[in-house]
Amino acid sequence: MDVEEYVRRGMADGKDENTLQKSLADHILRIKNTDSSYASAFARAVIEEVNNSRSLSGDFFTFEPAGVGMGEFGVGSRGKGDFFAHRQIARIIGKTSASVGVDEMDDAGAVCAGGKYIICTVDGMHSRLSDFPFLAGFHVTRATLRDAYVMGAKPVMLFSDIHVADDGDVAKIFDYTAGITTVGEAMDVPLVTGSTLRIGGDMVLGSRLTGCVGAVGVAEHLTARKSTRPGDVLLMTEGAGGGTIATAAIYSGFPEVVDKTINLNFLNACEVLMKSPVFPQIHAMTDVTNGGLRGDAFEMAETAKCRIVIDESDIGSLVQPQVKEMLETLKIDYLGVSLDSLLVVAPAEVADEICRVILSAGVTMKQVGHVEAGKPEAVLRVDGKDHDFSPRFRESAYTPVKKVADTEPRDFEEMKAGVLRASEAAIRKKERVLGRLRAGKK
Repeated sequence: MDVEEYVRRGMADGKDENTLQKSLADHILRIKNTDSSYASAFARAVIEEVNNSRSLSGDFFTFEPAGVGMGEFGVGSRGKGDFFAHRQIARIIGKTSASVGVDEMDDAGAVCAGGKYIICTVDGMHSRLSDFPFLAGFHVTRATLRDAYVMGAKPVMLFSDIHVADDGDVAKIFDYTAGITTVGEAMDVPLVTGSTLRIGGDMVLGSRLTGCVGAVGVAEHLTARKSTRPGDVLLMTEGAGGGTIATAAIYSGFPEVVDKTINLNFLNACEVLMKSPVFPQIHAMTDVTNGGLRGDAFEMAETAKCRIVIDESDIGSLVQPQVKEMLETLKIDYLGVSLDSLLVVAPAEVADEICRVILSAGVTMKQVGHVEAGKPEAVLRVDGKDHDFSPRFRESAYTPVKKVADTEPRDFEEMKAGVLRASEAAIRKKERVLGRLRAGKK
């Protein structure tokens, strides 16, 4: 519970301070193991702080609201709204000197230094794994290492950020760190630095855990999405999913499926592939995560300005059998959910050799599509006929709560207009403050 937001909303609704104080104190007593005197004093202090910060104005204290909530727009849900929001982030950042920048919507960024490419990436833990810290740490670490590998980089270090709400048990940060270092030590990538904080400091009650893990790697041959070319084929490995599948399993009554997600198949396959003579011939790689194959094929087509054709016939066989059975039972579209498979884009003449190398790591890989010249789009070919393969508003709803949350969408075009207006306001603010800072240098 965010006590500061509770007070701000109450004041906006016209509630008097005494009523707010009593109401907030009652909420605090329900969550915290404390007495009424402390709860009342704490509530009064929150009200005082909100009063002191309510009427501030200017660039440093206000922002242009979009009038659209994160959940309403599907931010973080790997669908149309999420992709649109991320493209606005790229606009705010603008063009940089990076070899691979955020505007290319790739798995990681790259800069050139010392004659090599330095790769940096970061992934947030799955928000629904808060009560399962080891799983949260394990899967987010595997995810960030995947993002480094698919850029053609050998990961050399990890960093982490852990936030636990005020009432969370300190043991959560230890279990989370154990999950991180289990993967790191198995792949010989050290965790070298990080940050540990409370969510919102004193202002957020409860035990929620959140955080991220990032990786830095070094590459000589980049395999960014922009290198995808007409005539290439798409090769995909088998996948059992990660944080998303683990979450679906836990909250839908299939806890036994979680065990299938605990593996290093993707990372080991990349290690073997990068040491192979065929690796320099690969054009691009990605992991099947962002809204499933639907989302990744869409993003690749947009970035490379090509038409990507996905053949539906072999994809189902690449989903781990127990995971697939669970998804089918729950009526979850496996094409729209993260499978954590490796997707390789390469010339057709080296496809067989790539599959052979991947198989030497004990991982199956098959051709699932090809790249054509034409309109940047992704299509799904079923029985010889092409169908739209655009991402949906959100990734496949994979928990009971998500299935409810998906039932009341707002008008997407209306929301886009608000999001665009807010992003343009942020760009103008950035330019104003940069102008001030640059003027101060003269």
